[in-house]
Amino acid sequence: MQPKALKVVLAGFVLLVIAGPVWAHHSVSAEFDVNQPIEFTGKVQQVNWLNPHIYTLVTVTEADGSEITYRVEGSAPNSLFRRGWRKDTMAPGQQVTVEGIRAKNPDSMAVGSATITTEEGTRVFSGSAN
Repeated sequence: MQPKALKVVLAGFVLLVIAGPVWAHHSVSAEFDVNQPIEFTGKVQQVNWLNPHIYTLVTVTEADGSEITYRVEGSAPNSLFRRGWRKDTMAPGQQVTVEGIRAKNPDSMAVGSATITTEEGTRVFSGSAN
């Protein structure tokens, strides 16, 4: 392969690598409905530090004794880490209040753009940038 052709191929590859994450990411309005705010109090079941988002599973006990587990989507782990969030910020069994917006798909039990507040009143998590 000639040097000029090799440079073109390498440049194309670099552009694909850079552009990939942009295509893969979604906007909040693509998955969540800003007209469906939700607030609930429950216990943290699990916190999953995954890319591209952290997910916190919060279980709510209804008046009839049934349980619902919500999947609360947060920002990227690196973004939350820079804002002071650590893996031990919330622990399973901890009671929290969640304010956010419901997913467009009502069966998903997903919540986005959420803020999680501890019983002590400490705001430990914000799904969107302040």
